[in-house]
Amino acid sequence: MDRLPKWADVTLVPLVSLLLAALCSALVILAIGQDPLEALDVMIQGTVMTASGWGYTLYYTTSFIFTGLAVTMAFHAGLFNIGGEGQAQLGGLGVALALLYIPWPHWTLALLGAACGAALFGAAWAAIPAWLQAKRGSHIVITTIMFNYIAASLLIFLLVDVLRPAGQMDPATARFGPDAALPRFHEIPGLQHLFQRYTADGAVKLNAAGNIDYQIVPANVTFFVALLLALGVWALLWRTRLGYDIRAFGKSEAAARYAGISATKIIMIAMILSGGLAGLMAINNVMGEAGRLVQNSASGAGFIGIAVALMGRNHPLGVVLAAFLFGFLFQGGAELGLWTKIPIEMRVVVQGLVILFTGALDVGVRMLLTRIFSLFRRPKPVVGGAA
Repeated sequence: MDRLPKWADVTLVPLVSLLLAALCSALVILAIGQDPLEALDVMIQGTVMTASGWGYTLYYTTSFIFTGLAVTMAFHAGLFNIGGEGQAQLGGLGVALALLYIPWPHWTLALLGAACGAALFGAAWAAIPAWLQAKRGSHIVITTIMFNYIAASLLIFLLVDVLRPAGQMDPATARFGPDAALPRFHEIPGLQHLFQRYTADGAVKLNAAGNIDYQIVPANVTFFVALLLALGVWALLWRTRLGYDIRAFGKSEAAARYAGISATKIIMIAMILSGGLAGLMAINNVMGEAGRLVQNSASGAGFIGIAVALMGRNHPLGVVLAAFLFGFLFQGGAELGLWTKIPIEMRVVVQGLVILFTGALDVGVRMLLTRIFSLFRRPKPVVGGAA
């Protein structure tokens, strides 16, 4: 039976799927009377050709790395965690409680405290569907997606009736203290010069205080935390006994049980780790960008994490690369809505096409490439001859 080379399966299949999604996106843009080449130019200019574009692209990338890793962790245990959205929102609640009620002397300690709160709340929210799956046989897909709605309703109640400061109209908590503000890219030494504002003649702009005027971007030090977590997930899954047990259970539950691996233990651990990773996304958008907990803080990143994990082949390195692609699409879609007549919702269409080709049509692309490779493969020589 012909098989696709491993290098082609890892790199070529996603690339072809991405090209097919781009081609269909171009056809959709043509159908609404717009120029796809102009749209591509606007997206590139607004995402990777300017320092501020990079800042926003990497901000979205950071969130998608967290949620993509969350889906990946559960997937290797044979579980499909659809609840990353709700777990990320509950992680935001953990961040808010840690930063509002505990005084932190420095942002580094505040980051550790907020990360612990985010991971704890996200993990706790994932532990309930995990227990229902392990002990009651409830399907993890159904329970996790239902818990998204429960999390959204719970957050609305808390933000409106419990955590909202007196006299404030919008459903949100009070702002966190200045010691809890994470350094953003335009504030980090070594990166500051990339975000300086310039006048028409190339001179550096100064603000009213006589200091250099910087372009403010939401990307912050959480990006480096996300990269470290990606390395940690890789080490856990492929370099530890627990990771081996998780992957063995995901490959064959019956064989894992026969080998003495506890199904309850693996389901609970994998989902708790998955929920904790999803919850950690909140340190990026709640602590690093908004500076307070607002309604719908996850902004769909939990669901995009599913596509990120699928396109990244459920490998941490692939997740990082796929998260950057979706960060590019998210920021690029905003640029399309700002500078062209193409609606901002077009980014949802493009994301859907990427998910379609990298997920649902993945097998078809792989079969097509396998057939193409078989045409160029030399037949094996016949040993011996006919009698």
